[in-house]
Amino acid sequence: AAAGDLFVAVVGHQADGRRYIPQAIAQGVAAIIAEAKDEATDGEIREMHGVPVIYLSQLNERLSALAGRFYHEPSDNLRLVGVTGTNGKTTTTQLLAQWSQLLGETSAVMGTVGNGLLGKVIPTENTTGSAVDVQHELAGLVDQGATFCAMEVSSHGLVQHRVAALKFAASVFTNLSRDHLDYHGDMEHYEAAKWLLYSEHHCGQAIINADDEVGRRWLAKLPDAVAVSMEDHINPNCHGRWLKATEVNYHDSGATIRFSSSWGDGEIESHLMGAFNVSNLLLALATLLALGYPLADLLKTAARLQPVCGRMEVFTAPGKPTVVVDYAHTPDALEKALQAA
Repeated sequence: AAAGDLFVAVVGHQADGRRYIPQAIAQGVAAIIAEAKDEATDGEIREMHGVPVIYLSQLNERLSALAGRFYHEPSDNLRLVGVTGTNGKTTTTQLLAQWSQLLGETSAVMGTVGNGLLGKVIPTENTTGSAVDVQHELAGLVDQGATFCAMEVSSHGLVQHRVAALKFAASVFTNLSRDHLDYHGDMEHYEAAKWLLYSEHHCGQAIINADDEVGRRWLAKLPDAVAVSMEDHINPNCHGRWLKATEVNYHDSGATIRFSSSWGDGEIESHLMGAFNVSNLLLALATLLALGYPLADLLKTAARLQPVCGRMEVFTAPGKPTVVVDYAHTPDALEKALQAA
């Protein structure tokens, strides 16, 4: 802490931040917000050595809102799209950022690869940073002129309230398969963690992969969601808005995708390898359509979308074998990568 700072004393898994209050006061902080002992002391204000100490219960859950206020609510000042799911988050966020930028936005990404404007991404340690880090990063992107941001939202980030006060314009669900069970315990708790994005957050327009069993369950609970499918899991009479692949032809340099949707039909030439990347592309397309970007403009720019580094990235040379590099690190992702290759 430094002179004039607000010191926030939260109770963490390893340490109790309240133990550092005397140190913060000695360093000249202007005020302190600390975890209340119980509900009865919620909202209590005391003074320690002339420094106001405000006690709030469930401070971890309120951190995102506090940081949002401090950083002037950055998610109000750009179009924020959250992407959650086991696999496909990185590719889908990259496609959303690339495509929106081709349509005139100044786009950014936040997630596994790093945070920053497209082409200026700085590597990070976690998919979703702390509640304060997330608001700080977003504010920095707004200051750099970002008008659109695609953010990977991890299950850890949802359970730990790291994105609690963000206002998403849209929230995309890619799929759910075995991952992070060391943290969540079982698939039921893992699914419940992902569902928090739609049940407890300002999720905006929901975009759901109807080819995933969990996605189909969620669509039944989200009547206004956009359903996306490449396996004909959509009944246009049952869903509100929808988008589905009607024909996909795979070739050495990607795939030709024909689709129909609530917004009209079209054909896209994709440079991305594998069926799951067709799914990621369709989710990105449906999201941008739902946010009001014109279908004609999206179709015109689709061929300029680039594969993501280390995500089914293909290297070829005359007379040499084809090499594919992929980050697959779950059983489901590895199986799909091998099928695609």
